[in-house]
Amino acid sequence: MAVVAEVPEETAVLVVGGGPVGLALAFELGRRGVECLVVEPRRAVSWERPRAKTTSARTMEHLRRWGIAEAVRAAAPLALDYSDQVVFCTALQGREITRFSGCFALTTGEEELYAEAGQQIPQPRFEETLRRELAEVASATLLLGWRLVGLSEAEDGVGAEIEEVEGGARRVLRARFAVGCDGARSLVREATGAHYVGTTDLRPNLNLVFRAAGLHEGHALGRAIHYWVLNPRVAGVLGPLDGGDLWWVIATGEGVLDDDPRELINELVGSEVDAEIVSTDPWAARLALASSYGSRRAFLAGDAAHLNPPWGGHGFNTGVGDAVNLGWKLAAVLQGWGGAELLASYEAERRPVAAETIALAEANMRVLAVDLADPRLELEGHVGDAARTAAARQIEAAKAIEFHSLGLVLGYSYAGSPIVATEGSRRRAPDPGHYRPSGEPGGRLPHRWLAPGCSLYDRLGSGFTLVLVDSAASAGPWSEAAARRGLPLAVLHVEGDSAAELGAEALLVRPDQHIAWRGAVREPEPGALLDLARGAPGGVISRSEPA
Repeated sequence: MAVVAEVPEETAVLVVGGGPVGLALAFELGRRGVECLVVEPRRAVSWERPRAKTTSARTMEHLRRWGIAEAVRAAAPLALDYSDQVVFCTALQGREITRFSGCFALTTGEEELYAEAGQQIPQPRFEETLRRELAEVASATLLLGWRLVGLSEAEDGVGAEIEEVEGGARRVLRARFAVGCDGARSLVREATGAHYVGTTDLRPNLNLVFRAAGLHEGHALGRAIHYWVLNPRVAGVLGPLDGGDLWWVIATGEGVLDDDPRELINELVGSEVDAEIVSTDPWAARLALASSYGSRRAFLAGDAAHLNPPWGGHGFNTGVGDAVNLGWKLAAVLQGWGGAELLASYEAERRPVAAETIALAEANMRVLAVDLADPRLELEGHVGDAARTAAARQIEAAKAIEFHSLGLVLGYSYAGSPIVATEGSRRRAPDPGHYRPSGEPGGRLPHRWLAPGCSLYDRLGSGFTLVLVDSAASAGPWSEAAARRGLPLAVLHVEGDSAAELGAEALLVRPDQHIAWRGAVREPEPGALLDLARGAPGGVISRSEPA
C-alpha cells in the first residue's frame, strides 16, 4: 500500500471512505492483485469517538485469511484473555445482579466452531492497524486528506471528482467501479439514487470517553468488558478501553444530554470519581436499510448501505462481510472469469443479512439498562433480594442473545442466491442464538482443525475450492472445466470427522468460504455448475442429491 499525495488519473476500483469497511475492501481486492484507490478525508485516526469495540469471530476469520489476525490481536489494548464477562450491577462499586460468560466468542484456545475467536479492540486502533498492514499490499493505494465531491456513471466505468480537504485542490479520475464505504451521509448512495428506508429511536444516547486513575482496582466486580449499570438516576453501560485508565460509557434516557458528564460518571461508578472527560458524542439509534445496494458500476457497503444500533456489536462486522462478498466478485469480473450476473448477486446476498442484523439489534434495544433500572435493586433485606432475583431472571431471558449470537455471526446463509445451487425453495433466517454447522449450500463451510494451529480454512484456495471427502475421487473434469473458463479452482481432500459433517461427497466452496454447491463428484456437468457459481449466463442448478 502506498500512501500518496499525488492523485492517479485512473484505477480499477475507487473505494470511497477508509474506515473499517473501506480498508477491509482494500485488503480483499489487494490480496487478489486488484488495483484500488482508497480516498479518505482523515489524515489521522481520532480516538475521541472509539465507537465499535467488538470484532466478531467471523471478521477475525477474514483477517486470518488476509494474514493480519495476529497483528490485530497484538495491537488490541485488551488481550484476548483479559475477560469474556458482561456484568449487570447497580453501580460499578455497587451490587452485582447477574453476569454472562463466554461473550462475543472471546475464547482462548482452539474452538472447533471457528478458526478465530472474537477480539475486543477499539475502532481507532483497528483502523490504525489496518492502515499499517496495508503497506504490504502493493496494489492498494491510500489517499489521505481527500474526499469525494462528485460521481458520475458511464457504460464502461465511473468518473469521480475529489477535493483536498485542507488545500481545496480538485482532481478528476476514472475507475472501472466505485464502492461507497462513506457512511451514513454517503455521496455514493446519493449518486446511485438509493435512499434509506427505516426508523429512528427517539431516546437520547450519550457516548463518553474518560480517564480515571485507579478505577480498575476501585471495585469488586472483577474484570469484564461491559458493566451494565441499572441505576434509576443514570442508567447505562461502561467498560475499559485499554486496561489502564481509559473508559467508555453509553448512557441512555431523558436528561443524559443535559447533565454534567462528570455527574453521569459518578452515578454509574457509585462514588465521586476524578474523571478527565476525553470526548462526548450524543446520538440517536437509527435502523435503516438502503433501498438498493448500488447500480451497474457503483456499489454501497457498510453504513452507506445499512445502519443499526450498537447493541450486540454487529455494526462494522456486517460491513466487513459486505466488503468480502463484493470484493471477490469485483476481482472475478476484473480478472475476466466472473460472469455478467455475478455483481448483481451482491445485493441479493448481503441485503437480507443486513435486514436480519438490524432486526436483532432492534430486539436487543427493546431492553436496555434504562428499562431495567429499579430503585428496589439497591435496597437491603427481602425487598431488595426479591427485586434483584426477578431482575436477574429478566436479564438472562432478554439479554443472552445479545452476547451469544453465533447463529447470526456464523450462521447467515446465501441460500436462494442466483449463484448458489440451493437445496430448497426458500432461504431460512438463522436462529441468532444457536449455531449449527451445516454443509448446505449458501452457508459458511463448517470449520474444523486439521492439526494444532492448522484450520481447514487455511487449506482452501484463494479462488474456488472443490472439497472432496473421498481421497481416491478424481477432480479431473472439474479442473478441466475451470481451466477452460480461467476460473481459479483448488482441490482439497478431507477425511474423518471433517468429512462427515458436510453431507455430500463433494462441495464447491467460494472464495468467501461459503458453499456454492454440494453433491456427487461425478457431476455430469461441472462446467454448468461453475458457470452458475461465477454468475455466467447459462449456469444451471444441479439436480444432484447430497450423497
